[in-house]
Amino acid sequence: MYGMLNQEVECIWPLGATLGEGPCWHAADQALYFVDIKGHAVHRCAADGSARRSWHLLGQVGFVLPLASGGLVCGLPHSLLHLDPHSGATRVLREVEPDTPNNRCNDGFADAQGRLWFGTMDDGEREHSGALYLWDGQRLRQQDSGYIITNGPCISPDGRSFYHTDTRAKCIYAYDLAPDGSLSNRRVLIRPEPPGHPDGTCIDAEGALWVAMFRGGRVDRYAPDGRLIGSIALPCPNITKLAFGGPDGRTAFITTARKGMTPEEISQAPLSGALFRVRLAVPGLPQHLLAPIA
Repeated sequence: MYGMLNQEVECIWPLGATLGEGPCWHAADQALYFVDIKGHAVHRCAADGSARRSWHLLGQVGFVLPLASGGLVCGLPHSLLHLDPHSGATRVLREVEPDTPNNRCNDGFADAQGRLWFGTMDDGEREHSGALYLWDGQRLRQQDSGYIITNGPCISPDGRSFYHTDTRAKCIYAYDLAPDGSLSNRRVLIRPEPPGHPDGTCIDAEGALWVAMFRGGRVDRYAPDGRLIGSIALPCPNITKLAFGGPDGRTAFITTARKGMTPEEISQAPLSGALFRVRLAVPGLPQHLLAPIA
């Protein structure tokens, strides 16, 4: 059995993002970074939603992750981009799928070795042209393929299991993960209950998976064996991802979206596209930094 977790959800930035996504906590900055994919924007704020700042890029930005050497890596439609948040300067680090014009980058994740895991997807959300990639700062390896919408790459606390979401197929896969990043033994771990599609995923210190439900109005918590063990309801339908942060790692930040909503639906859920936070009993795993890039 499971039930709604009785935590109070607080809106800390009612920015009305078209497709808010990819929250990540930067401990050194004591700040949360996230993106509005359709707004071509990277946003930053403090844990209480103050100290807000935004950068607008020349393209849809699927994710943002901090670098150990400073700055941020952003996933653009056909490139990985370095963003200097102090100057606003950008430079291309790596091309991605230059021969697949209708694809763009989507969700990303930094592992304990400082490697970048990210997916691509068909921007029209029709073709199975998306793939999962691993980038170590030099070599870009395709790890899986055949997706319409890739989402939610993340890794178990012991580093032995990798998780990846097939949003259109409404399932989350688990893989065996080798130290060199090789994946094997793909199997379906979770098929979330309706309504909604599984979107971004993250892991807490107990190894539980927190799955944002787009068009589901909630975040679900699953045990490592795939059992649903709790949910948090939000005051809007399109929930995109949760990330842990704050000084003790027990503040969960949740991004949401207005994409696909009618004016009437937005009037009924005016906080759609806002950034929320909620305090949880279990902390998340630390946000890793991507390895330095020359």
